[in-house]
Amino acid sequence: MKAQKLLFLLGVGATLLTTAPILADDTKARAIMEKVDARDDGDTLEQDMLMLLIDKNGDERTRDLKSYAKDFGEDSHRTMFFKSPSDVKNTAFLTYDYDDSSKDDDQWLYLPALKKVKRIPSADKSSSFMGSDFSYFDMTDRDLENYDFKLLKETKVYGHDAWMIESMPRNQKVIDESGYEKSIAIVRKDNHMVIRAINFMTNGKKKYLDVKKIREENGIWLVDEMTMTTKKGKRTLHKTVLTFSNVRLNGSIDDNVFTTRRIEKGL
Repeated sequence: MKAQKLLFLLGVGATLLTTAPILADDTKARAIMEKVDARDDGDTLEQDMLMLLIDKNGDERTRDLKSYAKDFGEDSHRTMFFKSPSDVKNTAFLTYDYDDSSKDDDQWLYLPALKKVKRIPSADKSSSFMGSDFSYFDMTDRDLENYDFKLLKETKVYGHDAWMIESMPRNQKVIDESGYEKSIAIVRKDNHMVIRAINFMTNGKKKYLDVKKIREENGIWLVDEMTMTTKKGKRTLHKTVLTFSNVRLNGSIDDNVFTTRRIEKGL
């Protein structure tokens, strides 16, 4: 289950790896990212999430969510229900993250005002997810065959030894879908977690991921707090802080939670 591996996942720059050795790849960098991808993160995950949105003037908005994730064989499914405030209450998001690189991941958004489930097309995946600094593309694991890697240097992050690894999209289709020209990830050596990442956007902006609080539970590393900050040059345009609580790892979650019919019902 990859729900917290990147985004919370941890979507951003963590599982950017390739499965076939080619000359453009750095062999050591690819081997490191394979370990990132193989890291155990459980079979199911249930948790509460607080989303804090901070605009360029420092004004804040909060959103409360409940999220679920579960492995279905090699695939993983995720559902998020918005609980508050009232303008987003009962909005729900569903993702099917496929292990098969030939299949595009499926995403759906339920909008209660329209009483309609909307499928997110590939052309819209670089758009902001519910006004946050995360995009719909960030909400899935990166396709394993779409990137080349280079080990830039060894470094430290929060006092821990780490690697800095650059990932480059292999084709324009990946760039168009993601909105990213390249990414740089900092991976801790002791647990193979991506703690920081920079995404270089096609519009000249950059998005900075910072995983600030992590902890280990029964041999599995979980994220308690992370931020994504959008900048243009040195100027901060927007920031999203995600904090996680009431985490239930490897518990029982009904398969029906991960259906379009279920997200129409809300919590």
